[in-house]
Amino acid sequence: MRNPERVPGPKGVAAVQAKLLLVLLCVIWGVTWPVVRIGLTEIPPFSLRTCSLGLGAATLFVVCLVKRRSFRVANAKAWAHVVIASVLNIAAYTVLSSYAQLATTTSRVSVLSYTMPIWAVVLAWPFLGERPTGTQTLALGLSVAGLAILIYPLTAAGVPLGVLLALATGLIWGAGTVYLKWARIDADPMGVSFWQLMIAFGIIAVCALLDRSWAALGAAHAKAIAATLFAGVVGNGVAYGLWFDIVRRLPAATASLGLLSVPVIGVVASMVLLGEVPTLADIIGFVLIFAASACVLSARPTPSLPSAASGGA
Repeated sequence: MRNPERVPGPKGVAAVQAKLLLVLLCVIWGVTWPVVRIGLTEIPPFSLRTCSLGLGAATLFVVCLVKRRSFRVANAKAWAHVVIASVLNIAAYTVLSSYAQLATTTSRVSVLSYTMPIWAVVLAWPFLGERPTGTQTLALGLSVAGLAILIYPLTAAGVPLGVLLALATGLIWGAGTVYLKWARIDADPMGVSFWQLMIAFGIIAVCALLDRSWAALGAAHAKAIAATLFAGVVGNGVAYGLWFDIVRRLPAATASLGLLSVPVIGVVASMVLLGEVPTLADIIGFVLIFAASACVLSARPTPSLPSAASGGA
């Protein structure tokens, strides 16, 4: 008599569901990169990001209510940490990535922003006392090689501004991730993400008012408005809700390694939606940077984790 087939238990089913959700999340964040670029063709960065962050915060608020997550932040010190994390992980990240996309190809920006694990390793050494391992040192070498191959062909008239902004995007995300690890905020991560989105929304809304770019919203066509709605509701609100559901079900290392497919999907989506064609140097550089990030995350999933309300597009 043959043994009956094993039926996956509740934990096995939950893990499979979480992995499927991780695939969905990667597709959402990957596609959001070129979608944001479509919005930026008619809507200035500060206005677009104000709208998308506001929509994202409202959506995440509903998700938190449905999942009964706590919005409580314990004290003034914790609030100060949340504000600083918001400036690094969201406000600076979203503005830098937007201007980078206006100055260079979206595929380059999506890949260079995901050098974050490399910057996190570099910054974790002086600020957290975490010395790089042998694997992480190899990753740093791969990353430098990838950046050199990616940037050198573009330097005939100096390093392009878009590349510098894209690198700054990855650096600021890495700094924000290390800061969150150092701060150890005693609060619900999903609630902290909501407050980070709200704080960044307020900061960038003020910048949009000072920039006087709101008038462009009235002149934007349906495609740009739809792109902004998608980036806000799906790329921010729904995506962060998915992310925290995923990390609750899967090991942190598995979830983090899964996110490495985001820039790959971003490159493919940019080719389809924007007609971008990466050069041979781009492809080689992308592969080396991807390998470097994979080395860092597989070696030690600590500061390199995409922490609360960081990442995306």
